[in-house]
Amino acid sequence: MQDNPILWQPSAERRDASAMQAFMRAVGHSDYGTLYRWSTEAPGEFWAALADFTDVRFSTPAVDVLARPDNIMDAGWFSGSTLNYAERLLVHEGSREALVFVGESGERRALSFDELRAAVAAIAGGLRKAGVGRGDRVAGFLPNCPEAVIGMLATASVGAVWSSCSPDFGVEGVVDRFGQIEPCVLMTADGYRYNGKQHDSLSVARGIAGAIPSIRSTVVIPFVGTTESLPTSFVSWEAFAEPGAALVFEPVAFDHPLFVLYSSGTTGVPKCIVHGHGGTLLQHLKEHRLHTDIGPDDRLFYFTTCGWMMWNWLVSGLATGATLVLFDGSPFLEQGRMLWRMAEAESLTVFGTSAKYLSALEKAGRRPGEEYTLDSLRSVLSTGSPLAPEGFDYVYDAIKQDVQLASIAGGTDIISCFVLGNPLLPVRRGEIQCRGLGMAVDIFDDSGKPLRGERGELVCTRPFPSAPVGFWNDPERKRYRAAYFERFPGVWAHGDYAELTAAGGVVIHGRSDAVLNPGGVRIGTAEIYRQVERLDEVVESIAVGQRWEDDVRVVLFVVLAAGVQLDDALTTRIRKVIRDNTTPRHVPAKVLAVAEIPRTRSGKIVELAVRSIIHGEAVKNTDALANPEALEHFRDRAELTEA
Repeated sequence: MQDNPILWQPSAERRDASAMQAFMRAVGHSDYGTLYRWSTEAPGEFWAALADFTDVRFSTPAVDVLARPDNIMDAGWFSGSTLNYAERLLVHEGSREALVFVGESGERRALSFDELRAAVAAIAGGLRKAGVGRGDRVAGFLPNCPEAVIGMLATASVGAVWSSCSPDFGVEGVVDRFGQIEPCVLMTADGYRYNGKQHDSLSVARGIAGAIPSIRSTVVIPFVGTTESLPTSFVSWEAFAEPGAALVFEPVAFDHPLFVLYSSGTTGVPKCIVHGHGGTLLQHLKEHRLHTDIGPDDRLFYFTTCGWMMWNWLVSGLATGATLVLFDGSPFLEQGRMLWRMAEAESLTVFGTSAKYLSALEKAGRRPGEEYTLDSLRSVLSTGSPLAPEGFDYVYDAIKQDVQLASIAGGTDIISCFVLGNPLLPVRRGEIQCRGLGMAVDIFDDSGKPLRGERGELVCTRPFPSAPVGFWNDPERKRYRAAYFERFPGVWAHGDYAELTAAGGVVIHGRSDAVLNPGGVRIGTAEIYRQVERLDEVVESIAVGQRWEDDVRVVLFVVLAAGVQLDDALTTRIRKVIRDNTTPRHVPAKVLAVAEIPRTRSGKIVELAVRSIIHGEAVKNTDALANPEALEHFRDRAELTEA
């Protein structure tokens, strides 16, 4: 059987009606291959054509689309132009739903485009009254609620800079992030709900405000309805707003700072990654309109928190005129059923989630396509970690056969994707459909030579507009250069271990810094996870390299299903399934059971932290983890001192 068979193909009607097809016709190309080559070989022409096609709405036109085409770090995109990200997102008017919020307990709130515009104007008026303007920072310590979207858009509209994180952080984790950028306003909820429990946010907000002297105002959203009186330095959302204020947008330069996002922070204080108005807007318009084919008739959902770049990506969907559906809480409520009940009730057309969530549904035996009516659903998006081929099988077997499954990959660093879906192309088992338009993605070997059909470093060789404006407090850009450009000078090295397939797709095999190297052979951790997690007894796993006798040996930790013990027979089965389906080099020297695997707050497993723990090294900034206590399952394991 072919390893990567076609699982889905768009109908001729769907291809012809897609925005990608319309764009292709507009620029005179007949297939995606030639369109992609043009977009990377003539990037200035491509991005200018895209800006026209997606109606970016410059306040001042550019004098030069791409000033320095050989310099990714300082390309000079749309020089001389001005625009405002929020203005383009709020161009739509009327009574159609712009935002729908669904909470854990089933509560539902909706705002029309007119109501959203008025709410943004009111909060922007409050920001102006508080003296917030161009270049100032506003921080959101918020659940994924409509007020988070409103606060961000209001901040962008006045030319200020927005940065947010989820409310499950402790004081230290928030201060490690917001303290670096010195916000003047902090927006917080009074609390949030997760997995059926209510949590307080005000005590943490007090700690944040007390630790960051630059915060002049703390604005409180009554998200859970806490009746506690606010400290004198805090103000309610309602009191802060200026009802009836005019909706005004400050024109700013294309690369004017819009967002500050943060690296995971598991190896030190998080890096503050700055993204600009124009690059973010243009890249997201491309990914939403062309690659995901989102338009005004769509209802877009992505499971995310305000601390993950997928929140920023989701919110940009407003520019297409689509309705955004927001959810805050645990995706595993009702044994994973809640999000699919919401998908049915809200007639979602695009459902975004993580590979981990899909894997958990499969392990739990959930079959959403049989339990719910998903007639409206046409696309399922997956990111956060590589989606295994078995995950592709599960979607088409248990969710829906006629659906485009788009595995996507990029990250916080570029606030977008290098590789993603395409409404014109087939979906092949285990493969991401294509490289994104305008993204000159290649795979390099260690010497910087391109590879085909082999695994290597995912790189980008030419400028793209959503490259960071820079890092915060990095005036000479030394940290920025070190993060992406030292491995291959002049080329963006993204840190993914990947391959380009014969069909033109992409497979991600894990993070480069987590690649295992036993006997000098490079092994992507995703290759091991794919095999071992096929076993019903194994819920999830994490593999790291342990320094051993002047080499590295593979150590595999597994979380087992309820009632399962890791005996010799199961250990043998685990090793056999890995050996039979990969190579002898992949077979772990040690297989050990743990109760839980540590993750970042966006759900990614942290191989580097586990690797540090097993070597007796300190793990910095454990507040960046959703479950730092899980690290103790890996510390001082006697088995790791034995051959």
